[in-house]
Amino acid sequence: MGAVRGVLLDESVLLSDDGSGNPRLKPGAEVLLRRLRYSNLRVGFCHHEDLSAVKAIFLQNTARIYSFSCISLDAPDAKYSFNQLLLDWGIAGDSCFYVTSKRHDAFTHEIRNQGWLTVCVGVDSGSVMNKEFLFINKLEELLLTVCSLSKKAMQKSVVVIGYVMKPSREEDFAKRGALPMYPTQNGLIFVPLTFDIPLLSQLQDVDAVLHKATDEIVDFNPHISTHFSHGISFSKGMQELERFIQDHPECCMIDPLNNIYPLLDRYNIQQLLLGLQELNMKDHCRLRAPHFLKALVFKFEDFKEICVPLPAILQEYVDHGSLIFKFYVLGNNVFHAVKKSMPNASFLKSSSEKAGSKPIIFDSLKSLPVATDDQFSVGRLQGDIQSLDVDLVKSAANWLKTKLDLTIFGFDVVIQEDTGDHVIVDLNYLPSFKEVPDTDAIPAFWTAIKSAYEARKTN
Repeated sequence: MGAVRGVLLDESVLLSDDGSGNPRLKPGAEVLLRRLRYSNLRVGFCHHEDLSAVKAIFLQNTARIYSFSCISLDAPDAKYSFNQLLLDWGIAGDSCFYVTSKRHDAFTHEIRNQGWLTVCVGVDSGSVMNKEFLFINKLEELLLTVCSLSKKAMQKSVVVIGYVMKPSREEDFAKRGALPMYPTQNGLIFVPLTFDIPLLSQLQDVDAVLHKATDEIVDFNPHISTHFSHGISFSKGMQELERFIQDHPECCMIDPLNNIYPLLDRYNIQQLLLGLQELNMKDHCRLRAPHFLKALVFKFEDFKEICVPLPAILQEYVDHGSLIFKFYVLGNNVFHAVKKSMPNASFLKSSSEKAGSKPIIFDSLKSLPVATDDQFSVGRLQGDIQSLDVDLVKSAANWLKTKLDLTIFGFDVVIQEDTGDHVIVDLNYLPSFKEVPDTDAIPAFWTAIKSAYEARKTN
């Protein structure tokens, strides 16, 4: 059997009802379908003619939502038949799964003749696994099974990357084709890891783990220790994953948690960016960090109206003409894009005065306010873009990559209006880099992961 190219899901593994005859998807099925939608696999639903009309319509509508095929296994109409499905998919049968939780002896025989593998979910096998049948306990195990079989079929030419991130982030990456379950051109297969089933069984065939660990932070106490990382509390699943990596060095993290801790502490970021001054050269724009200080507040009432957690950092607000340059480092590739940003301080101050001179509150983890048309000069746009010293900022990107030892990260640059200083105002790990065209970003993303895996395996 070659790498898995197609998956045909029987209605028995997808549908249940609420007791009144109304069909619905089984628990875990919706997540599975969402992941299969962008998996780069051929996917279809199937059922027999004896399925009730209500369930058949529900199944067909669900297939349409996810852009999947839907066929009847014994339909007289050739358009909706199994043979037509084979023609539409245009792939060899020996690279396809038929997934069911029922015994359909006649159809199973036909599947076997096509070279397909039947995957039985929650079915008492009565015998050991053989080359024609594979038995799994839960539907959640299906994607792991797909990747495991593909890896065995292609042997050393495939690297399996397990990933952990929140659903919205996963969806953003997946719909752009970044997390396929069929091997990329450089031999990567991506599989989601879940903390709902034991990690040990999931990680047996995983070569490396890509994570957005910040999605798994559940608490932070800055008073536990002078070491920032000691105050971070991750979810139980993330803690289990970290222990597994420590006990199984053959499976590596991209990137180790220790490498991302500096990006989680604003004060550490500021201290790190002070080193940018060593890149500055005479007769060039100055590259720098924003000015800052770690404020000591003796009366809590002084910050009562601001409602920020303490200790806090006071950071310079740089007037930057409402333009921000977003830089993304993907391995050895550096990309950038320009976006409209917050207005200059004079506009912000004016807004504050209208509101009774109250502090302006915004959350940097959410969408920041953007300058309106009257605060932003379109005619200035081209000049500001031309004033960006790309080579200088790329040298900063390479400097940061060396200092942080990270594979994928991003940072924001603003150009100070009165001085032309290039100021790096933020750093973050595993950004979405959605401003970069997918045709450029996704291959660079895969190359960065493969290179990081090979480097960490060598070390």
